[in-house]
Amino acid sequence: MTATLTGWDIGGAHVKAARVIDGQVIGVVQVACPLWQGLDRLDAAVAEALSVLGESPRHAITMTGEMTDLFASRADGVAGIAQRMRARLRGDIALYAGRAGWAAVDGAHARADDIASANWLATAAWLATRLPQALLADVGSTTSDLIVIDGGVATDSRTDADRLISGELVYAGVVRTPLMALAPAIEFRGRHHRLMAEYFATSADVWRLLGELPDHADQYPAADGGAKTPEACARRLARMIGRDLDEGSMDDWRALAAAFADAQLAALADACRGLPGIRGLAADAPVIAAGAGHFVATRLAATLGRPALTLGALLRDIAPSCADAATTCAPAVAVALLADAA
Repeated sequence: MTATLTGWDIGGAHVKAARVIDGQVIGVVQVACPLWQGLDRLDAAVAEALSVLGESPRHAITMTGEMTDLFASRADGVAGIAQRMRARLRGDIALYAGRAGWAAVDGAHARADDIASANWLATAAWLATRLPQALLADVGSTTSDLIVIDGGVATDSRTDADRLISGELVYAGVVRTPLMALAPAIEFRGRHHRLMAEYFATSADVWRLLGELPDHADQYPAADGGAKTPEACARRLARMIGRDLDEGSMDDWRALAAAFADAQLAALADACRGLPGIRGLAADAPVIAAGAGHFVATRLAATLGRPALTLGALLRDIAPSCADAATTCAPAVAVALLADAA
């Protein structure tokens, strides 16, 4: 009898799911889920994921979606998501509660502090079973998780507030981040430009114009609802510094995109230098690149002078076609494997 389990990472913008059979990752999927628009969006995303992966008798769930303003509090969000998932899934459900272990759906509200936004810990805890030392750099569509592994997960942080203080959570991703969040000002053609604090462009425009963002990584409309061609990306970037597309060449706009990319990378590198446990890492301890922006994490490794590995490369049992998706959807894969080993 085969043991089949699906791991779920329920975010505020995406649902990620990974199916494991007898310890082997055989399917991974990411579905856009604007949860702030209502729980019916979660229903639709879960249904789409199940249509790809199929049903399972067991499910392990981690989440960050409780933070959306759909819910009055994080505890209400944890309980609401847990109840909704129970209504949509067949089989047994275990909620990942971080260092406290696992929780049942009926105990979700009471144990919300352990369950809320623990997906980073699932990834780090699984990674600690594979490597004695590493720096996890999960650069997602919206945020980046930076966690030191040193004989285990080398942090006492529990909440997002803790990690914002420590630098382990940086609100900069490769798709949904408004560009005014990356820097207050930017260089363009040798001149210092302060940025417009308007939602004119996102990090997706930056990385797409640089030719590094895979099409499947960006599942949301552009800031202006327009096209995602190089010219449209350049036009949105130009607006951030009060200019129009015809005021520069495409080479100019790619140089501007590169300046924004450098600003994002500098913010991540600066956060890494102050991470809990970072001073104890050996010089050859690798950066484990994960998330939709794992290509940025690889750049980060070079900036820090460390080797880089993708999370998918550490999976011993995985269908070859799943390796890239497993790297992108690391918490869903990790929570499935942790539950499978429990």
